[in-house]
This record gives sequence, structure tokens and C-alpha cells, in this order.
Amino acid sequence: MQARPAAAVPPIPTRPASANSASTAPGRPGAAALLANPAVQPSKAAAVLQLPEQITAPSEKPSRAGRNLPAAIGVGLALLVVVLIGLLFYPPAFAVMVILASALGVWEVSRALLQRGVVVPIVPIMFSVVAMPVVGYYVGAEGLLFALVACALAVMIWRSLDETPGTGQSIFAGVFLIAWIPFLISFVLLLIRASDGPASALAFRGGWPELGALKVVTVLLLVVASDTFGYLFGALFGKHPMAPKISPKKSWEGFIGSVLGASLIGVLASVFLLREAWWVGVVLAVGIVLAGTTGDLAESMIKRELGVKDMSSILPGHGGLMDRLDSILFAAPAAFMLFSLLDWLQGL
Repeated sequence: MQARPAAAVPPIPTRPASANSASTAPGRPGAAALLANPAVQPSKAAAVLQLPEQITAPSEKPSRAGRNLPAAIGVGLALLVVVLIGLLFYPPAFAVMVILASALGVWEVSRALLQRGVVVPIVPIMFSVVAMPVVGYYVGAEGLLFALVACALAVMIWRSLDETPGTGQSIFAGVFLIAWIPFLISFVLLLIRASDGPASALAFRGGWPELGALKVVTVLLLVVASDTFGYLFGALFGKHPMAPKISPKKSWEGFIGSVLGASLIGVLASVFLLREAWWVGVVLAVGIVLAGTTGDLAESMIKRELGVKDMSSILPGHGGLMDRLDSILFAAPAAFMLFSLLDWLQGL
């Protein structure tokens, strides 16, 4: 018997391309035609349904640095100048800046959590954003600890009264937020209060700044030096990743650059600002670099868990504000403990 010929596949109907229809490459059927033909596999149709730039645009090779360097330097210097003006000449304005930065950081993280289905109780959290720095600035370390416990209880009670599902997850996320951002950033204000006490709302300062303000200036300069020298050494010499699963671009060479650069700035700040021995600047630099690097890796781990690259894009060249605060949040309590330890040793 003669084999029966296979049935021919009916031709795919085509229609003239119009001005509103998407053009396709020569010899390639359109997406609608592929979907209309049952002989075509769904994966091929899905490939044609992608955006044109996803198919034809060449992939851009990211820079080794991973950020826009001129924009990053410009934004960083502008922020540093604004903060230093408030810190040196009108401390209450600096306290307001701390509260605003904390509020913006909480907003960025809560928005990222919302993308993963975690809704935090924003009302008691924003109350904590204001209460913790104010209590820390006017009462001190004991008041800040009391404020942390009170605000955590407020988050638990507020969320427990809400009947929306996911109470436990929301409470844990809320308590984590207030302990991570407003609590840790309030240690910056404790540094101001440590020797000088709180300033009144009309306390404009002239002449040589007070010791507390100079301590905060030293911490900020060390954080900036750590980030800048670590970035430069990592971009030029980075070959050995420090934590490839958390932050692939952070290298041990960059960490060494952070320690060396921050030690140089620390010695200068210790001698000319704090009027202390040079080795005090080295101790402060090493401690703050360790704490700041830990804070940076912690935020990178959280972003990786949440599936986001940056917390937001409000700062050109930097990403979100949390991408700048991550090091300061860990460096502030480390600096407070180091300064307290140095004061205790000098009092022996």
C-alpha cells in the first residue's frame, strides 16, 4: 500500500500592516498570527509578545562602579553641606533633619515591604519616628531605650486591634522598622547631648562648635571617607568579593581602602577637631568602618530578600535615602559606644 500523505498545515492568514500595528522583522510572523495557529508552541508566541526593545536592543554593560559617579559625588556633597550647616550653627534644625531622614527611610522600606504583601502599621511607626529622636535628644540614652519599648508596644497594640489578616507578620515588620531606623539614627543626637546637653530652639551657635557637634562631624566625615575610598579601591583593585551572595560588588580590596582612607581622615579629625591624640582617630576609623560595612551588608541582604535593587530612586547616583543611611545607622551607635569608652578611659 502507498503511504497516505500528511495533511498540509493551513497557511496563516495575514493582513496588511497598518500604522497602528507593531512591525515585525522580515520573515517573522506577527504575534497575533502565532497565537491563532495551534501548531505554534506557546513559548514561541510569548517570545514575540515581548517588547521590541527587549528583543532587539543590545544589552548595556553596567559600569564597574555600578553608579553614576558625578551625580553621586554632587548629591553626596550637597547633603553633607546642608547637614553640616544645621549641625554646626543650629542644632535643633539638625534634629529636624534627622527626623525627616528617618521618616523618609521608613517610607522607603515600608513601600518595599508592601510589594511583598507585608503591610506595616504606619501610624504608630511614624509616631516612633518623631518620638525617639526627640526623647533621645532631650532625655538621653535611658529615655531612648524607654521610647523604644513604648513604641514597640504601641505597634503591637495598634496592629492587634486591626482585624486585617497577617497580624503577626505585620507586627514583626513594624517592630523591626522602628528598631532599625528611628532607634539607631537617634544615637547621632545622643552624641550631641553626651557632653553639651540639648540646645534650646533659639540656640544659634557661632565661633568654634561645641564638642558634641564636632563628634558628629567626625562620624559623618569617617562614614563619607569609608564609602568614598572603599568605592575607589573597589573599582580600581577589587578582585576578591567580600560577600558575593549578599553584595557582589563589595570587595576586600575596597574594605582595605575604606580602613586606610577613614584612618587618614580620622587622624586629621582627631588632632584638629577633637583635640585628641592621633591614635583616637585610628580607633574611631576602624570601629566606624566595621560598623558601616556591616550596616551596608545588612541593607543589601534585606534588599535581596525583598527583591529590589534600590529602596527608591530619589537621590541621583545613590538610589534611595536608605542606600545612604545604611552605614550611618550602624556607625552612630558604634561611635556613641566608642566615645563613651574613650571618655571612661580618660577618667581613670
